[in-house]
Amino acid sequence: MIQLNLPIRKLAFIALLFASSGVLAQTNTSSPYSKFGLGEIRGEHLPQLRGMGGISTGVRSLGSYYNINSNNPASYSGIRLMAIDIGVYGNLSTQERDNVKQNNRDFSLGYLSFAVPVTAQSAMSFGIQPFSDVGYRYSSPGTIDTIPISQVYSGSGGISKAYLGYGIQIGKHFSVGANAGYLFGQIENDQEMQFPLDAGALNSKVENERNFNGFTFDYGLQYFTTINDDYGLVIGYSGNAGKSIRSKETQATTRTFGNSNVNEENIPLDTIQVVTGSYQDVVMPMQHKVGFSFTKRNHWLVGADFNYGKWSDFKEGNLSADFKDSYGFAVGANITPDYTSNKYLKIVDYRVGFRYDKTHLQIQNQQINDMAITVGLGLPLPSNRQSTFYKINFSADLGQRGSLNNNLVKENYLTLRLGFTLNDRWFQRYQYD
Repeated sequence: MIQLNLPIRKLAFIALLFASSGVLAQTNTSSPYSKFGLGEIRGEHLPQLRGMGGISTGVRSLGSYYNINSNNPASYSGIRLMAIDIGVYGNLSTQERDNVKQNNRDFSLGYLSFAVPVTAQSAMSFGIQPFSDVGYRYSSPGTIDTIPISQVYSGSGGISKAYLGYGIQIGKHFSVGANAGYLFGQIENDQEMQFPLDAGALNSKVENERNFNGFTFDYGLQYFTTINDDYGLVIGYSGNAGKSIRSKETQATTRTFGNSNVNEENIPLDTIQVVTGSYQDVVMPMQHKVGFSFTKRNHWLVGADFNYGKWSDFKEGNLSADFKDSYGFAVGANITPDYTSNKYLKIVDYRVGFRYDKTHLQIQNQQINDMAITVGLGLPLPSNRQSTFYKINFSADLGQRGSLNNNLVKENYLTLRLGFTLNDRWFQRYQYD
């Protein structure tokens, strides 16, 4: 029979995590590039993988801990203990255009994932994580009959993803897996005309709100083998066949009191018009990733990922977004000097990586690039080494998006991620004679 051994404090911990997952709805970016489409698409969320440039497709395990790699559900089959991953996210950015700079800070809960072994060669995983974020506010000056005006553009919101996945090992060297996901969220894009030199003038504002929901399906496979018992090779693939979700748009036109500061939202006075549209399909792109990792057991790992997204197929309703196909790569490494040592610094994981992406955005006939150098640490906490393991994971991305060419915005950012990993034997099987 199976005996469930879940202390009350652990159940309370789970309940608290689920209750706090609502924070995912917060705005987690301040990038003008999040204005387009569904916003800024989030990549790998685990700091233990992000510290290695974000490689994940060919990663089956990382050291002696079990991590939840939802980017390739085939990796679930290697999980042998109950696993929980929860993390927070912070972003410090500086945006520059025409010799004008602006600093921004954003912090929020990042993700929440669980994994439970089902058999000796399979496991299931479920959780919630950010899919995209929208957050921006900027102005463009102009005139109407010699009267100075400011066109102010702003946006907020984002899309979250809840998922349920399963991975199973087939034979000695292959594993396959899939995630069924549900995307949901709200994105608001506003446009306002202000008269900054006339505090008595009434400004106009158009608020465009879109609500999204729909199911997704992702899959993956991995080939893994050992070399001389100490070394391992994993080759992986993950992707989707494209998906269609739904959106419903509501547009409201209002009048607001004047405000000389374009960085502050004006107080609404009255609503002139509200138009609610019907549901329409959002065609999402096919995306594919291939990757590999080469490891020395419990000592080091090196690997690389290559990705491609057919964003030229993206369409919302009957409108195409004029996106370009995206592609990129990432390389990374992890080293643990000696996981059996009594010296703490020798059992810490040290990570480094680099990634480069040519994104799906093309503005002023220039496709936007995004690149970053990444570093990370895995800090073990005191635990019962027989059944319970704790680790704090930290990563930092030092990157750049866009450029100053063609009147674009160059964005320098420092993205910080802090995660907590728990491995425990919560479900035990006992045999009776």
